[in-house]
Amino acid sequence: MKIYTSYMRSLLPMIFAAAFFSAQVNAQDSARRRSIDITSQFKPVLREAAKINFHASPALSDTSKPKLAYDIPSKFLQLSYQPGELKPVALQPDSVLEWHNDNYIKIGAGSVHLPYIKTGFSFGNGKNTFFNIFADEFISKGKLQYQRNSLTDIKLTGTVKSQNNLEWDAALNYKFDGNYLYGFQPDTLKFNKDDLKQNFQTFGGRLAMHNMKPTEFGLIYNPNVSVSVFGDNSPAINHPSKATEANTVLNLPLQKELGKTFEFDLGLTANLTNYRLGSNSINNNLFYISPALLYKTPAVNAHAELTPSWDQKTFHLLPNFTVEFNPFDDQKLAFQIGWISYYNKGSYQRFESVNPWLAQPTALLNTRIQERYAGIKGSLTDHIHYSAKVGFNQYWNMPLFVNDSVGGGKDFLVRYDSSMKEFLLHGEIAYTVGEQFSLSAGMSLRQFKLNNEARAWGLLPLEFNSSLKWQVFKDFWLKSDLWAWDGADYLVLHGPTGKSNPAFDLNAGVEFRVTKQLDLWLQMDNILNNKYERWHQYQCYGFNILGGIVFSFSDR
Repeated sequence: MKIYTSYMRSLLPMIFAAAFFSAQVNAQDSARRRSIDITSQFKPVLREAAKINFHASPALSDTSKPKLAYDIPSKFLQLSYQPGELKPVALQPDSVLEWHNDNYIKIGAGSVHLPYIKTGFSFGNGKNTFFNIFADEFISKGKLQYQRNSLTDIKLTGTVKSQNNLEWDAALNYKFDGNYLYGFQPDTLKFNKDDLKQNFQTFGGRLAMHNMKPTEFGLIYNPNVSVSVFGDNSPAINHPSKATEANTVLNLPLQKELGKTFEFDLGLTANLTNYRLGSNSINNNLFYISPALLYKTPAVNAHAELTPSWDQKTFHLLPNFTVEFNPFDDQKLAFQIGWISYYNKGSYQRFESVNPWLAQPTALLNTRIQERYAGIKGSLTDHIHYSAKVGFNQYWNMPLFVNDSVGGGKDFLVRYDSSMKEFLLHGEIAYTVGEQFSLSAGMSLRQFKLNNEARAWGLLPLEFNSSLKWQVFKDFWLKSDLWAWDGADYLVLHGPTGKSNPAFDLNAGVEFRVTKQLDLWLQMDNILNNKYERWHQYQCYGFNILGGIVFSFSDR
């Protein structure tokens, strides 16, 4: 019994352990998820897609030529209208055809000119440095006694662009202009050749600098200075003493843009002249300040300026107001109105450029000019351009040229009218087709009213000019010019007055290429052989012919 009891005691723990373990197993099986496995032999298969077959047809051949219409507008340089100033100008030598190659020599000879030489040479790398040398030389002799003149003109110019946004321009020039005072009357008077000889020499130079791009504050500046020394020949019968003149012009312009439509300009100018005649010395100095406000839009351009000036210490306030109105976008018609004032410098050098048979002046006065005008300009087509204006102008201290009675009237004296008024009608028209053809014509009609002189001695009341340039073929050029005017009133001091005959001067020339670097040219001047006088007692050359060659050193 004890054994059984002892056995049961040892077996009970094992029974309890087995029961507990079985309970844990049953608890875990009750938490497992149930699933169903289905097995089948069916396999889904997609149906093959039907393919589209492309069969390209060959393109049909088209033998017809397409008609293409192009509308390319002609490009023309449209310059703002600037009313021209009135100057008594000498008749320029008959023009000859210009040549525009970089390096060339143009040589000619003719019935009047012997010889004629014109040269031009260019140097530099074409990017930052540009240098040029130009030279003109000719000697001419007419049929009248002592009717001869000569010219030597040499110019050296250079431009250097620096890396600090600056461009420097410099120029040097020498000019020798010689002639004889052959316009004496009667022509039976006897003169020594040396007494009639009149030579003028000019040495000059110019230096300028400007910024190629505006500064960070929108400023553009261009200070420049020019100096010239001018003198006549040694003493002769018409020049009792040698005269010399020094001219210096200093200009300090400044521009600043004020937004997109406004601009402010400011300029300071000093124009100094020292004229020496023997022991006498004359200073003719001119100073002025030019503050201006500009308004620029496609429809309206306006300029407003009041310029304080000091003419030999005499103060004048110069008004300058211009307005240009474009009512149409196509620039076919523009209206202009202006009231402007400026000076023409009174100097021996400028007077000689107007009348080369001038006697030595004894006084130098600056000419103050005031213009009031209204006009129109525009284009009729892409190739035809026109302009017209009417002006009421006034000139203070206007220089006029009269024949001196001493020496047969061969010298011209300067006489000033204190206040001359002028009524002006002016018109221009031009027809241009690229660089192949251009034809232009202009006419000016003037009426004068003087204060202390009887007439406008030496001024032309009517002028007409026309110019034709035509590239007939690729290597053949034609040029023609026409000048015509009504004669000017003249006065011989202490002698008669009168009016010169009208003038009509027709010129024509051709130029054609022979080889790549050789051209031939021919010029005929005063074809109708009109014996007119621009200045009283000085008859021009009659019909004359001039021809030669042009040799170019540049690749074309």
